Amino acid sequence: MKYKIMLIEDDDSTAHWTQKFLHGCGFDVECFTLVTDAISNLKFKKYDLLLLDLNLPDSSGFEVLKAIRNRIAIPVIVLSANSDKKIIVQAFKLGANDYMVKPYDLEELEARIWAAFGKNDLIANSKNIFELQGDTISFNEKNLTLTQIEFDILKILITNKNSTVSRANLCESLSSISSQRSLDHHIKNIRKKIDDNASNPKYLKTEYGIGYILTF
Repeated sequence: MKYKIMLIEDDDSTAHWTQKFLHGCGFDVECFTLVTDAISNLKFKKYDLLLLDLNLPDSSGFEVLKAIRNRIAIPVIVLSANSDKKIIVQAFKLGANDYMVKPYDLEELEARIWAAFGKNDLIANSKNIFELQGDTISFNEKNLTLTQIEFDILKILITNKNSTVSRANLCESLSSISSQRSLDHHIKNIRKKIDDNASNPKYLKTEYGIGYILTF
């Protein structure tokens, strides 16, 4: 299977070399300059991953993230010259899975792409850690006893394993959670059920100022 990647990039040189390198890695890469064209194609064609610049001629890459958020299940790696922490945090809050600052190393980009594909496989290679099957989540081959909210939180984190999920995104996805403070309470309870030390967690980690990440 050849993975199909959408690259939204208005710099011709960057787009050319990135596409050429990734083609050599076995990926099928389709390039777009305009946000409007990219979003239109996302609605009608299936892509396995999105590489997204933020500074685009007809709009901002943030608008792309907003347009696909909660509508299209696709991992997104932001590729931007902007290294400002506020911009990076905003990208994650809007649903980005990863963020690389230009100029980026192409071999590192390939590694991050493969990692992103692994992150979106809910069960593969994780049999003895977390496994999602219907309305049940097991940990080390034992079913966890979870409240509905705990199940929903853990399901989102498993779906985005090894990627940071922002606190804002978790709260928005879970209407039963009224505040970020109550989210902290549920995270604490989940950690107890998977024997994760809150002061030095192995699986459910806090990305301070951003959100949570489940690593396995």
